[in-house]
Amino acid sequence: MSNIKNCVRCGKMFNYIAGDPICDVCKKEIEEKFQEVKKYIEENPGSGLKQICEECNVPSKQLKKWILEERLMFTENSPIQITCENCGARIQTGRLCAKCKATVTNALNDTVKQRQDALAAELAKKQKKQADAKSGMKFLKT
Repeated sequence: MSNIKNCVRCGKMFNYIAGDPICDVCKKEIEEKFQEVKKYIEENPGSGLKQICEECNVPSKQLKKWILEERLMFTENSPIQITCENCGARIQTGRLCAKCKATVTNALNDTVKQRQDALAAELAKKQKKQADAKSGMKFLKT
């Protein structure tokens, strides 16, 4: 079954599979713009967010999206200041610092393990109940 959607960028209909509802043509244009921005930042490491947006003709919303997706990374001395959303530490890209990422990952892993353990215990209990029901005294019909 196909899932037809309109591209949120250009409005054309396309076969949507997953991710952002953007057609392949627009995805290609966005990727080309990303490469242009990446090159600009490499050549002009002291540039601020506003300057990058103006020089590369890219909306700040798109630039921030690339930063949050960890596609763009800035040096320690960059005027672009990114902070961890959890603890406020200075980071070079993304949403969280390495320490907070590890904490979130460990908490998620613990939650998954607890859920798996609970499901395994529940399954073992059902299997024991079924085994108990099958055991015991049997009578032969005569």
